[in-house]
Amino acid sequence: MRTPARHVPRVLAATLATLALSALCACERPKPSQEGAQAPDAMPREALIDSAPGAAPGAPDPAGERPVIVCLGDSLTAGHGVAEAESWPALLQARLDARGYRYKVVNAGISGDTSAGGRARMDWLLRQRIDILIVELGANDGLRGIDPTTTQDNLDAIIQKGIGVGATVVLAGMQMPLNYGADFKRRYDAVFPALARRHGLPFIPFLLEGLAGRRELNLPDGIHPTGEGYTIVLETVWKTLAPLLLKP
Repeated sequence: MRTPARHVPRVLAATLATLALSALCACERPKPSQEGAQAPDAMPREALIDSAPGAAPGAPDPAGERPVIVCLGDSLTAGHGVAEAESWPALLQARLDARGYRYKVVNAGISGDTSAGGRARMDWLLRQRIDILIVELGANDGLRGIDPTTTQDNLDAIIQKGIGVGATVVLAGMQMPLNYGADFKRRYDAVFPALARRHGLPFIPFLLEGLAGRRELNLPDGIHPTGEGYTIVLETVWKTLAPLLLKP
């Protein structure tokens, strides 16, 4: 049956979104049990703690007292497919430095990670100072068809641990296309704003706002942004983050 011409853009956009989101799983590592949780001992810890983007791991902080922003996420935070300096946490560090803010940004993104994997990493991450915790997780949960209730429970645990150490937690939302079913999309999309309301969190409604379906701003896989695409992600994050920062 032919698709009416007036519906072609909508169908094409939905198809591109499905293919794009499916690419997130392509860069995953094998996962142990607990629906994608990674064993803490298997994590590249030296790359996550005490190392701002562009700084050598373990490099001393010359200021000694800089507040720390930890970006906890998956490949969209790790910067899959682009140079380290082009990931949005690295761009955030560069902007903070250029504008005189004395923050240190830690990129705690791991490609293929899930909400369960992030939850499993929290105790280790909390060994360092965290003043602001940006949580960007859940896309891979949706791709695997994990029950959104499970995703919500894992994100809730991450948020509570961050709040428990006095960190300001910022939650980044994600969305699924209709191809995954209207009911699944409705339940999944609702997870993020519901958690933001429950905990009174600063909220980024959709991390990939302005990017989804735009080929020129994404890598050939259709989901991971290009370097230019990550500049848009930075602006999306900055709108929510900037009011929380201590003035330089």
